[in-house]
Amino acid sequence: MARYTGPVCRQCRREGVKLYLKGERCYTEKCAIDRRSYAPGQHGQRRRKLSEYGLQLREKQKARRIYGVLEGQFRKYFREATRRKGIAGENLLQILESRLDNIIYRLGFALSRPEARQLVKHGHFAVNGRKVNIPSYQVRPGDVISVRESSKNKGRFKELAELTRNQGTMEWLEVDSENLTGKVIRLPSREEIDSPIAEHLIVELYSR
Repeated sequence: MARYTGPVCRQCRREGVKLYLKGERCYTEKCAIDRRSYAPGQHGQRRRKLSEYGLQLREKQKARRIYGVLEGQFRKYFREATRRKGIAGENLLQILESRLDNIIYRLGFALSRPEARQLVKHGHFAVNGRKVNIPSYQVRPGDVISVRESSKNKGRFKELAELTRNQGTMEWLEVDSENLTGKVIRLPSREEIDSPIAEHLIVELYSR
């Protein structure tokens, strides 16, 4: 399947907000959007007034880029969100937050979602004791995510205990920094999802 492989900082500049796709770099003065806050390209510095459709489209693209989801996957998630009880926009965000790569990022086991995606693909994590190498795997309340025993001695994971100890965790997640495990207590509420997404615009886009 096709996936964007170009400079990820261009995506942040295109959406006009930090998408935190490069981990630590996003928190330094090297962050591209801090240095060049205008859109990329020859005409990036021109100010354009977006139409209603343009605003909806940009919001959808922003959500896709934050979570690293392909267009087909995103449509599938939206259809699932509309079938669930509750508000479609909030259901959509809960589905995106339940992806295994996102959970690993939220637990502090990776510095960015792209890094979490790579670590999952390389088979470093297990869910309920079983190896899972699918980043889009949907984690459910009660599931336990852990770094596999064969990976704990690798250089990258030796740093994780200290990293997770020094950072806060979402209230809907539980993390054991000593054993490099985490548990999903429940699905997050809308107030607990800090992604800068106006989900109602996405609902309006797909409702056209």
